[in-house]
Amino acid sequence: MMIKKLIQLLAFQLILTEIVLSGNVLIWPTYGSHWLNIKILLEELIQRNHSMTVLTTSEIQFNSIPDPLVHFEEIPVSYTRNDIDEILEHIITLWLDHRPTPLTMWTFYKDLGKLLDTIFRVNIQICDGVLNNPTLMSRLKKGGFNVFIIDPTVICGDLVALKLGISFVYTLRFSPAFTVERHCGKIPAPFSYVPAALSELTDQMTFGERVKNALSYPLQDYIFQSYWGEWNSYYSKVLGRPTTLCETMGKAEIWLMRTYWDFEYPRPYLPNFEFVGGLHCKPAKPLPKEMEDFVQSSGEHGIVVFSLGSMVKNLTEEKANLIASALAQIPQKVLWRYKGTKPSMLGSNTRLFDWIPQNDLLGHPKTRAFITHGGTNGIYEAIYHGIPMVGVPMFADQPDNIAHMKAKGAAVEVNMNTMTSADLLNAVRAVINEPSYKENAMRLSRIHHDQPVKPLDRAVFWIEFVMRHKGAKHLRVAAHDLSWFQYHSLDVIGFLLACTTAAVFLVAKCCLFFYKKFGKTGKKKKRE
Repeated sequence: MMIKKLIQLLAFQLILTEIVLSGNVLIWPTYGSHWLNIKILLEELIQRNHSMTVLTTSEIQFNSIPDPLVHFEEIPVSYTRNDIDEILEHIITLWLDHRPTPLTMWTFYKDLGKLLDTIFRVNIQICDGVLNNPTLMSRLKKGGFNVFIIDPTVICGDLVALKLGISFVYTLRFSPAFTVERHCGKIPAPFSYVPAALSELTDQMTFGERVKNALSYPLQDYIFQSYWGEWNSYYSKVLGRPTTLCETMGKAEIWLMRTYWDFEYPRPYLPNFEFVGGLHCKPAKPLPKEMEDFVQSSGEHGIVVFSLGSMVKNLTEEKANLIASALAQIPQKVLWRYKGTKPSMLGSNTRLFDWIPQNDLLGHPKTRAFITHGGTNGIYEAIYHGIPMVGVPMFADQPDNIAHMKAKGAAVEVNMNTMTSADLLNAVRAVINEPSYKENAMRLSRIHHDQPVKPLDRAVFWIEFVMRHKGAKHLRVAAHDLSWFQYHSLDVIGFLLACTTAAVFLVAKCCLFFYKKFGKTGKKKKRE
């Protein structure tokens, strides 16, 4: 009888465990390199027996995963892939032509503001494609989702979560101009030592750099004000009450930041912000035979890995030949991911590939350097494997990312617009031949690996935590419930100033009263 009860109890506990561990997860659409991080999370959650539903647009098809636990819901939109490519081209051109400096900051942010209007019109189609689609919304409401994983690069996922009544988790590197984390996440950002996003500054700033930093924050807020204003109107219309984008985004349970202290400068954060940088990194796997043969042919000199990411498909003939000429002068073999026309100056030591297993190459013992555009994913693979970098940043967070690596002593930067063959050649030689770059890269690698919990496990833990507890409200700061003047204690300061003024006024009045009364009496008696 006792054995029977124990078996029943064990069976009951197993059932409860299955209920806790098996959930329904909804994922908001994103694209490009951002999808890689979501995909890694998705695959890990599948391994833990969770069912996944991915909202995807008709024009941006993500790599489907052949698994019965994954379901793709298509969002109808009218824009095309060419429209997306055109926007990306404008973004790259904007950064290359007006990279933010003290002299170009206003022009850069003004042009960025115009570009944001185009992005808004595309983004709004995705929102309408979900919220104004009764059939899709009905299916989602019946889905019984436990958590919604959102990349805020594409705005509106939080609004969908609110309409569906689902707790949501953000996953991001940083939002445009860091406005979301500061204003919506309530992250403190003292501009005396916390560099503004896109500023390419470090936490060790000169007086002039602190002036630039102090100007960057309000300038970014001003330029993004109209963009957020459009979203505030849209959110208020959908919810049927006055609200703001920030109010809704601030309801995120957990913010999974795709960086870590091997990359970040020390700065204040909050309990519901977790660092999961490098969650996609893995030990290197064997290379394809043909590629391995080419790598082994490098002998003692080793190899250089070169990639400008998936968004830069080709370069001008002049720029490609400039790069090829520099690479032809180094003794290392070079594996260059490049889909453009083969440069006429391409050296015999350089081989072009449409695609490369980047992580596996960076983890190869013969790899000496990584020439990169500075995307966060590539930088973290280099940190993971301890490979020094030559940064050729082009747009978005890339200049900032390379600035971080320069400050950490693990990278040299060259300017894509102004570089010569000699500049690139000297940079590659420096990171290969000067021991400090490799030593610093290995130091960052040791820091990255020396964590109590792996980044991917930490990310999944917090997602499942939100599922188990139906949120994480106990980690949410009270700042979300305060108005802007309460947050900055302006009401308290005003009250204290009023009290001080009243006290000073009363003391002055009393002094004047006693002076008039007793001062005159004293003079009168003296005359007598």
